[in-house]
Amino acid sequence: MPESSQLLLGADPAGQPVASLLRLANRHGLIAGATGTGKTVTLQRLAEAFSDAGVAVFAADIKGDLCGLGAAGEPTGKIAERIASMPWLGHRSQAYPVTLWDVAGQSGHPLRTTLSEMGPLLLGALLELTDSQQAALYAAFQVADREGLLLLDLKDLKALLNHLQAHPEVLGEDRALFTPQSSQALLRKLATLEQQGAEALFGEPALQLEDILQPAADGRGRIHLLDASRLVHEAPKVYATFLLWLLAELFEQLPERGDADKPLLALFFDEAHLLFADTPKALQERLEQVVRLIRSKGVGVYFVTQSPSDLPDDILAQLGLRIQHGLRAFTAKEQKSLRAVADGFRPNPQFNTLDVLTELGIGEALVGTLEDKGTPAMVRRVAIAPPQSRLGPLSEGERAALIRQSPLAGRYDRPVDHESAYERLTARAAQDEAPPPLAKGKAAGQEQSLGDMAGELLGGAVGQAMKSAMRQAANQIGRELVRGLMGSLLGKRR
Repeated sequence: MPESSQLLLGADPAGQPVASLLRLANRHGLIAGATGTGKTVTLQRLAEAFSDAGVAVFAADIKGDLCGLGAAGEPTGKIAERIASMPWLGHRSQAYPVTLWDVAGQSGHPLRTTLSEMGPLLLGALLELTDSQQAALYAAFQVADREGLLLLDLKDLKALLNHLQAHPEVLGEDRALFTPQSSQALLRKLATLEQQGAEALFGEPALQLEDILQPAADGRGRIHLLDASRLVHEAPKVYATFLLWLLAELFEQLPERGDADKPLLALFFDEAHLLFADTPKALQERLEQVVRLIRSKGVGVYFVTQSPSDLPDDILAQLGLRIQHGLRAFTAKEQKSLRAVADGFRPNPQFNTLDVLTELGIGEALVGTLEDKGTPAMVRRVAIAPPQSRLGPLSEGERAALIRQSPLAGRYDRPVDHESAYERLTARAAQDEAPPPLAKGKAAGQEQSLGDMAGELLGGAVGQAMKSAMRQAANQIGRELVRGLMGSLLGKRR
């Protein structure tokens, strides 16, 4: 049986175990294959192996069935036969420590971050901004930093944009970057984002990374699952941007670990092509840099997609573990892609990699691992070991029970609206619009003193007439005085 320092993947045709070294698991990996070839089951098996090794896991549940990790499996049929063919597997049905998350807060703990934490680069990619709109967004964030305005949620950013439209002088040297057209375009983009349901992603309490890394009570790594079954179809940019933010936050906050026996965290990015689709060049370069360097922070990144060609070459070059399920090639372009996939493995003299790619059955894969010195091992044909947890989704009752029993229950469930840019700018606008109390007091005082003087001097009907005339004059003086003061104030603002 493989050592505990290894991630057990399955068996080769001779029935011998195939595993990947745990200490090299921070070299990242790829799970690829056509629809229905077994990618999700492989992901589930790997997540279990990491959890058993005490490594935390964060994964997106695209189809809604990965949450079966939270219940014990009941193997039957071909699954039971495969388990029986691997006596060294030590298979035992068990549930894993799972925490459920959902941006909408319906099928898991609400998952939030703040606009300030996300920053203008990722937010600009999410909003699909032009260069001029991106420049305006950067200028707005600089004003927020300079004036100490917290940007927590979307209403904070909208309030800031409206404030800058009314008071462009606060932009200083960046005033030329913030045109009325770009500001209006940003507000329209934010309105579209709200219609996609993305408003729930921004706010507090925001996700704390230490909560992801906290192990379960029994020492196993906790598996965090983001319910993305609706999000990936209704708002794919929101899904991709959140995962990019998570990766960037881990890179910025985690300390250097150097060489270690095992990683701290394994990230699984399903539908990985969404991370790179229409991504601005600056953001893609940043992502490639983070993937290259984050392994020294103890984080392994595993991309799950249909074809390796969905990922940039610079990303593919950094992947230590490759698990390739079956592919089909019906066109000349697909056949060319198939050859590129085969060429990505170190050849094995026992079989032709290109031929086997089209012969693989469900649950079989070509696996390329790293040897002890970090060099690629020869590709092997592997029957993936079945998971110990359930193959299939949880019921609504089981999901609700997991949420209630979660160690994070109550911590993220209720939103908190702290004082931020919206509250401060709203109060500032109300103060600016209020009439100056000093001007009103002077006008009223003049009206009273002049009227009373007329009454005392003249008296009778003539006095009353004069008093009325003087009151009208005093009112006019008061109005002119107020206009003068307000005009002066407005002139200063301009």
